[in-house]
Amino acid sequence: MKQKPIARCSFALLVLLVPLSVFAETEAATGAVADSAAPGAVEPVRPARPTPPNRPRPSRAEVQAMIPEVARRHGVEEALVRAVVAAESNYDAHAVSPVGAVGLMQLMPPTAADYGVTSVEALFDPRINLNTGTRHLKRLLRKYSDDYGRVIMAYNAGEGVVDRTNSRVTYLETLNYTEAVIRHYRRNGGTAPTQAALAQVQTLRGVRNTGQARRLLKKYLDPSLLSLKVKPTLDVRYLNPALHDVGPESKPMFELDTTVIR
Repeated sequence: MKQKPIARCSFALLVLLVPLSVFAETEAATGAVADSAAPGAVEPVRPARPTPPNRPRPSRAEVQAMIPEVARRHGVEEALVRAVVAAESNYDAHAVSPVGAVGLMQLMPPTAADYGVTSVEALFDPRINLNTGTRHLKRLLRKYSDDYGRVIMAYNAGEGVVDRTNSRVTYLETLNYTEAVIRHYRRNGGTAPTQAALAQVQTLRGVRNTGQARRLLKKYLDPSLLSLKVKPTLDVRYLNPALHDVGPESKPMFELDTTVIR
């Protein structure tokens, strides 16, 4: 008998601690932004964005004149190189993306380093950039057996994403990019079959839109509103006199004064 108060206290303490632990976890998850802005918080160091050189950029005509020789050297279709350059930088040799991609073919410095170009400044040189980007295209063409749709997706999103998703990349940027490159490729006289790649892009757009719709429904729609079950609003006590808290105000007939009955 002496253990009952202790058990009750332990249960009460548990009831108090469980909500507090849940609240703490929620605060930890939602307070990440606030914590990062707190005084003394250490923010991740981002590499400096590359700065274009202080020299005139080559004209579109000059860049176009370089592409045939570069494409022949690496065995890549000229129309594909032109399409990637048009979609990536619109022939701007000094282009720099917000994430640090550089030059005509918007090469990330780590990718360029894989091909021996370790100087970011060198990537602003149109010929170096074209050669490096075209070498990368050539390697992707070999890896994906000349499947232009997969090659273009991998050039934009990365090989890892394409491989992990079995070429079902649903990033909006990648879908728009793939479609843009294929259309540039066709306008530049490309002859490789690309209709299946365009159809795949449209299919993936549908997958993306369906996924977004489901996430929005899950986030904002109250599932209880879809319930077809009708819950009674009338308390059962009002339907069963035996469950009334108080007796009826009138007396049953058998308790009435017999003199009243005529």
